Amino acid sequence: MRMRVSVARAIAAEPKLLLMDEPFAALDEFTRQSLNDDLLKLWAEDQLTVIFVTHSVFESAYLSSRVAVMTPRPGEIAADIALSSPRGRDPGYRLVPEFTAAARQITTSLHGLMGTAR
Repeated sequence: MRMRVSVARAIAAEPKLLLMDEPFAALDEFTRQSLNDDLLKLWAEDQLTVIFVTHSVFESAYLSSRVAVMTPRPGEIAADIALSSPRGRDPGYRLVPEFTAAARQITTSLHGLMGTAR
């Protein structure tokens, strides 16, 4: 509930840009997925831009229309992956081939970095 209140407080100011740095990382999977769904609804209703930092491939594939994969130190963009718009996504989206393909593409980019990170 605290996380929902924090998000509500940020949105109450009616920002045009919302920066979120791993806001759901400490939550259990069910709560995390529920908040992901809530965030998509808010994004669709308010038409705001959200920059969302996460270490979760699945969360990035579910929430994003664009994923920037970062290199380890120094943090630079190694891959810029355009995904289909998250508009209209619901929990069932996590079970369709398009979601799996997006997660695979992000994972492949990350694996490519692992070979170069020393």
